[in-house]
Amino acid sequence: MAADKTKTLADWQSKAALLSFETRAFINGEFVAAVDGNTLTSINPATGSVLAEVTSCDAPDAERATQAARATFDSGVWSRCHPSQRKRVLLRLADLVETHRDELALLDTLDMGKPISSSLGDLAGTVACLRYQAECIDKLYGEVAPTGDSALGLVLREPMGVVAAIVPWNFPLMMTSWKIAPALAAGNSVILKPSEKSPLSALRLAHLAQEAGIPDGVFQVLPGYGHTVGKALALSMQVDCLAFTGSTGVGKQLMQYAGQSNLKRVFLECGGKSPNIVFADCQYLDAVAQSAAEAIFHNQGEVCIAGSRLLVENSIREDFVARVVKAAEHMQPGDPLDPDSFMGAMVDEAQYQRVLDYIRQGKSEGATLTLEGEANHSQGYFLSPTIFDDVTPDMRIGREEIFGPVLSVFGFDSEEQAIALANDSDFGLAAGVWSQDIDRIMRVSRRLQSGQVYVNNWAGIDQTVPFGGVKQSGNGRDKSLHAQEKYCEVKTVWMSLSV
Repeated sequence: MAADKTKTLADWQSKAALLSFETRAFINGEFVAAVDGNTLTSINPATGSVLAEVTSCDAPDAERATQAARATFDSGVWSRCHPSQRKRVLLRLADLVETHRDELALLDTLDMGKPISSSLGDLAGTVACLRYQAECIDKLYGEVAPTGDSALGLVLREPMGVVAAIVPWNFPLMMTSWKIAPALAAGNSVILKPSEKSPLSALRLAHLAQEAGIPDGVFQVLPGYGHTVGKALALSMQVDCLAFTGSTGVGKQLMQYAGQSNLKRVFLECGGKSPNIVFADCQYLDAVAQSAAEAIFHNQGEVCIAGSRLLVENSIREDFVARVVKAAEHMQPGDPLDPDSFMGAMVDEAQYQRVLDYIRQGKSEGATLTLEGEANHSQGYFLSPTIFDDVTPDMRIGREEIFGPVLSVFGFDSEEQAIALANDSDFGLAAGVWSQDIDRIMRVSRRLQSGQVYVNNWAGIDQTVPFGGVKQSGNGRDKSLHAQEKYCEVKTVWMSLSV
């Protein structure tokens, strides 16, 4: 499902004007207000205008949803239905998402400020994930243990029960699919808590899930804040598993809540400060520089795997950084509804101010400001690319996740120094290696402490390979067969045989 290049800014503006927003929570097959009647305000970060007042759930709503999820799971209407039935329903959902792709893409663009071209790309990933996980349902087998003649050992995979999925605001619908598709495919009941900064597409998805035939109580959506409904789900004795993408700090809190309640499984995909390593032997420097700029400035830098640390061999550093600057100068923010905009608006004022604070910090720490981005808050929250050179590992801009369009450049003189710099981080989500030396590529890739390593590309992955991190970037894996397996319990059945 390629991005639609035929529509203009005016076309998308016309479509946006016709949108209506679902604002109610989806609990046990019904769209309802919160028990206490509270709402949260959804704002378009590109204009500052109010989009909608959205239901803001809290503990009583979580209790109602978890009870419904548990009852539905225990009934077996989804958890014990024939795998082919779950497959048909999820494939139908994928078709409905594809049919409504323009509407869903618009909801994400209006809600969190990303360019419409990027949102359409997310929708392609969403559909691919739903279809892949649906097709895996009847292709994951159990095992027969190698026993003697007197016994038969079976290893069965069974759904875990109730899964609470807490997803971020930067890729609202795509991150949602990475959690709910494998969890539903495995037969679980799923409660989705979208970010309070981008709940609109998740609520529309609830309509499509109901239309696709997912039974009431199997998929529910609770918009609201992390410290209210998110905490309630994390502490619930009815929830068997937490699946989370977001900051490392919140991930640590969720693990504490799991320990305080029922030792529920917790799968985390947290922050990153990903190193992108360019060796002097790499070819096509203009193309590599373009990729390095895209790796950090795509989606306004609001990307967990953003290549925010650029490590360049000193013999080519000055020339290469100049090429990156040239590429970045063409990546200015624009109207998110314009298909030609590479960047859109920051998600809200808090994130906008956070990034500006880091830019001020970089200046005060003594890094060389090679490209100073412009801040524009006349209407929305727009920031253009910023590049710091001569960054050292002790600087905050070189260690902490900024989650904005700010690139930190480090120099190195040897392979060993590059590896040491890359691994000198609390995070381990992604890394990149650019080189023509296959021996070096294999050596460095093996030694990088990272969940995924991109060689001569950035973020070149699809549904067939797992996604996740090490160290304080989290645990567990999204996508691939590994994702569906993690939402299953492994049960051993030992049968004695007469011989």
